Amino acid sequence: MPETVTEAEFQLLLQRYLDGRCTPQERAAVERWYDCLEEPEGMQLPGQNQEAVEDAIWQRLATQNIPVPAETKVVRHPAAWWQAPTLRIAAALVLVAVALGLLWPAVRRNWAPAAPIAVTVANGWTQQTNTSQQPQAVRLPDNSRVTLHPGSSLRYPVALAGTRREVHLIGEAYFQVSKNPQRPFLVFTNQVVTTVLGTSFRVKAYHNAAQASVSVREGKVAVQTRAGADLSATPKRPAAAGVLLLPNQQAVYSAAKRRFTKELVAQPAVLVPQPFEFEERPVAEVLAALEKAYGVDIVYDRATLAHCTVSITFYDEPLFGKLDLLCKSLGASYSISDAQILLHSNGCQLVPAS
Repeated sequence: MPETVTEAEFQLLLQRYLDGRCTPQERAAVERWYDCLEEPEGMQLPGQNQEAVEDAIWQRLATQNIPVPAETKVVRHPAAWWQAPTLRIAAALVLVAVALGLLWPAVRRNWAPAAPIAVTVANGWTQQTNTSQQPQAVRLPDNSRVTLHPGSSLRYPVALAGTRREVHLIGEAYFQVSKNPQRPFLVFTNQVVTTVLGTSFRVKAYHNAAQASVSVREGKVAVQTRAGADLSATPKRPAAAGVLLLPNQQAVYSAAKRRFTKELVAQPAVLVPQPFEFEERPVAEVLAALEKAYGVDIVYDRATLAHCTVSITFYDEPLFGKLDLLCKSLGASYSISDAQILLHSNGCQLVPAS
């Protein structure tokens, strides 16, 4: 459910409510709005319009042949006629039709559901928790942006005070950190510490999980185990026992083995777009274009492929799809080790197109 709705959307929602086609969340929101009508501080019509709206509702009920309980016919108190569920539902559309222009500001104020981010401030720390079922955007005091996943929480000193910008994460989040070389940005989880000066990366470290991972979208990221971490380390001067990550790379920490594995991310993104149409071009040129586009290292025997050419066009395939096509054309294969792609080929053994 959106935090705000337009007037037209609200009318359509009430119609769906009447037709029994609301989702449970929409139905609950409409019923919360109904409840506001009976609260002393809830939505009220101006006195001169109250009787007109009430008369319109009763006229609508009569023309629709909706059964009205006897006690409700007799007692036409502004709150009493909302007590019967049938009347509450039926009257809603009339209320909108007659007086929505008068009530709409109050409807919007009372419509918003509970905030998807729960914020608490205590003992000099701010904690933000995503209580919704969707990722939510959070802006930090230094203007860094965080996409916080459902059930995840982020805790940090109020105003991110201190010589280092330190945040503590439980769960999963995507960070877009504002650059400030003088104040490194550190993300603490239960198992690892990630340090950047300003870049984009993802951290996934749920409570009691067997693994934690850090993947990089752009820039450089230093990762180390939290136990015995060197908090003065940075991507420019990483810790001796840490891992330095570049775009499209990730580090996976195994709690059982207490060590990192450096890998390529599952779907490397294009970092520098390249032309991918090759007509009788050297294989080395094709591989160089892939390396530049995705920021990856492709290791191969240059002497073996020195005189090999290929005609191939890549479209929207992911990196590994492109490699599959190239290897099929060359009769080659590839493997991945320590975030590098290893191309295995015996030379120019071109395979006829099928």
